Amino acid sequence: MVGASAGSARAAARRSAAVRAGTTAAKGVATRRQGADADVRGSIFARLLRFLREVVAELRKVIWPHRNQMVTYTIVVIVFVVFMVALVAGLDVLFARGVLGIFG
Repeated sequence: MVGASAGSARAAARRSAAVRAGTTAAKGVATRRQGADADVRGSIFARLLRFLREVVAELRKVIWPHRNQMVTYTIVVIVFVVFMVALVAGLDVLFARGVLGIFG
């Protein structure tokens, strides 16, 4: 075998034999996917309604920040965005002057 060691060839042969047999060495016989029977779909409206219910259920699990935390986070984000805009604008002006100085 070119490009592969004999050990890896034996391991690949064992894996392919296990796949053909439907088993793996550590896990045993493969089982059906959990919830495979739930693949039956309803109408688009039923799926949309279920999706919205799940979204609301997930949002109820969220630990929302208190007002003072939210104000702090908002200020930090605004300061960071202003800093990044100033940095990019400054670099833009610097490079523009450099290019104009070189190429006239």
